[in-house]
Amino acid sequence: MTVAISAHVMNCRPRQSPAFRRALVAAVAALALVGTPSIARKKPVVEALPPASGTLIDNVDGLTLDGKGGVERFDGFLIDGQGRIAQVYHRGEPRPRNVIYKLDGNGRVLVPGMIDAHGHVMDTGFAKMTLDLSSTKSLDEALSRIAAYAAAHPEAPWILGGGWNQAAWALDRMPTAAELDRVTGGKPAWLTRVDGHAGWANSAALSAAGVTAATADPAGGVILRIAGSKAPAGVLIDAASNLVEKKRPRPRPEDRDTALAEAQLALLSSGVTAVADMGTTIEDWQSFRRTADNGLLRLRIVSYAAGIDAMSLIGGPGPTPWLYDDRLKMNGVKLYLDGALGSRGAWLKAPYADDGKTRGLPQMSETQLGNLMSRAAIDNFQVAVHAIGDEANQAVLDAIDELVHTYKGDRRWRIEHAQVVDAADIPRFGRNGIVASMQPQHEASDRTMAEARLGPQRLAGAYAWKSLSAAGATLAFGSDTPVEPAHPFEGMAVAITRQGADGQPFQGWQPQEILTREAALGAYTTGAAYAMFAESRLGRIAKGYRADFLFVDADPMLATPDQLRAIKVSETWIGGVLAWSAAQDRGVVAKPDATDLNPQNPGTPSAGR
Repeated sequence: MTVAISAHVMNCRPRQSPAFRRALVAAVAALALVGTPSIARKKPVVEALPPASGTLIDNVDGLTLDGKGGVERFDGFLIDGQGRIAQVYHRGEPRPRNVIYKLDGNGRVLVPGMIDAHGHVMDTGFAKMTLDLSSTKSLDEALSRIAAYAAAHPEAPWILGGGWNQAAWALDRMPTAAELDRVTGGKPAWLTRVDGHAGWANSAALSAAGVTAATADPAGGVILRIAGSKAPAGVLIDAASNLVEKKRPRPRPEDRDTALAEAQLALLSSGVTAVADMGTTIEDWQSFRRTADNGLLRLRIVSYAAGIDAMSLIGGPGPTPWLYDDRLKMNGVKLYLDGALGSRGAWLKAPYADDGKTRGLPQMSETQLGNLMSRAAIDNFQVAVHAIGDEANQAVLDAIDELVHTYKGDRRWRIEHAQVVDAADIPRFGRNGIVASMQPQHEASDRTMAEARLGPQRLAGAYAWKSLSAAGATLAFGSDTPVEPAHPFEGMAVAITRQGADGQPFQGWQPQEILTREAALGAYTTGAAYAMFAESRLGRIAKGYRADFLFVDADPMLATPDQLRAIKVSETWIGGVLAWSAAQDRGVVAKPDATDLNPQNPGTPSAGR
């Protein structure tokens, strides 16, 4: 006689050892024999169940890339005790019967966790804690919101925030300190532009930073001046922003920890299970470590240090190993070569179409770039270079062409953004294992501004996803959060249509660059994992991979573009543990350990936010 243990008994203590479970099975079997004379007289051999193991996710409408460019469909999978996929099941295939826990997906759509290949984790959190101007549609609306924020926060020594975009305000100039003075009551105010490459200061902030008519433009930066004088107008671009940045109040460690909690909540609720943090400081890294030490790091973060000094402080002699059960790793370094199109800091080969006096703001010389890339590569740090303009992209390609003769092996040189590329340089992306780390949402947000900045002749190489992929580059998609919200399904919709939320332009902007759905999904999963040397553990629902997955309300391979853009995540699972749920929306504070699960509802965090 075989005796089955009830699911309640087996599930109430999911961390029991196999030996304990075998003993429990035998004990229950023995008890079943007592008082059963007919069985006792025959003295049968008792057949025990095999040890219970794993979590079975069953009855799902699952999809993942198959590793060959196609999509694999499945309806269940088993997660082992280490949070990895033990087996994937397809329709009609038998399932294990003796598992620690079984989740009936009720036919819901399940996809791999999305990977944001380029984000700014702490900035995303701080954007939630400070004044957010990203939704403002006019200068007057922004000033009204600033005034309200100042009145609501009388205790704050400075007014801090960001997200403004003069292009979205239909303003053909930058805002001024005088305009900001009217609503800030004499308190210093510093508000960063949406791209992070410019800042808007009032007179009090300029005074605190010592920025006057006598202050020279620093290398790689510009202080905008009042027309007809040298007096600062209020906006500082790229390297000039540091003049104010170094004077504003610095976040305390507890502020950073709060910002990280806010960022985790924002990313997990959007279905992002892993992110490449571009520009990690030592303070950021310490916050990541503190959060993980306290068992509160749910998100997977792969860091790229903010320059060589931070790289050495964090990694020392080389990249770190995976830490905290694959929650944290420092891979390499992020270098800035130029600025952004919106603030005319992107380094172009020819002058801006709407300002013939400038070609942008290179942040270093090509010699300096090569030296810094070499310094990182010699200790096996992965190199990621911010390059937006066509001149900047050519400079990075030139540097890589030189360095590959010295630094052999699988380097996966990353070019971040690659927004404007000379058509003659596109084939070069197919050499030397280059990763094109790009952000589809930028194309939808910036296309009219890009047209004004570049003129029609240079648009062919703008946001050229399909061409770069066809040349042999690996596409890795992200959001640049908080520059754009980390909404991967919105990014997929842009990638397959080249249209904004309004459906414009008809048939797409530069439609020759439209991607297939498989390619778009791959750039947010397998491509992004490859870009961070994690392709053997993240990005797919496949045996041996980490069990990072989402339940969503529509099939991204079948949904219309509008439906794809509007996909909602109902649950985010990381390492086989529920990390976020729309139904509960209780944040990311539960420890990433099976012992922290609510025994009455395995898979649900037992602690609230």
